[in-house]
Amino acid sequence: MLKSKNATTKITALVVDDSMVNQLIHHKLLENLGIENQIVGNGKEAIDVHCSGKHFDLILMDMDMPVMDGIEATRTLRAMGIRSTIAGVSSHSSLSEDAQEFIEAGLDDYQEKPLTTAKLVSILQKVNLHV
Repeated sequence: MLKSKNATTKITALVVDDSMVNQLIHHKLLENLGIENQIVGNGKEAIDVHCSGKHFDLILMDMDMPVMDGIEATRTLRAMGIRSTIAGVSSHSSLSEDAQEFIEAGLDDYQEKPLTTAKLVSILQKVNLHV
């Protein structure tokens, strides 16, 4: 079981993606690492969950979603003072202009889809969310 750097509680994650297939894949990858996670379908829902008082150690944020995209959601969460680790997960190359805008919005990490266990562990290690 993975633990956060300064606690013995489980790491919690929020999956923000409009694709049910990606939601399932990301949920299972996190679950397999012992990370409790919740799923929402767009950036506005991610904002709403945080406004309700929930806190997550990690947010896996898709870039292209209806209602509110990942770029706007990341900017809004950072403006709200949310300090969770936000990892952008998108099919865009990290060299693309859109991906660069996403990174500049306040991401801690960026990974191209498909997300794998190795990529997820890399995200966790970069932010010291591991045993």
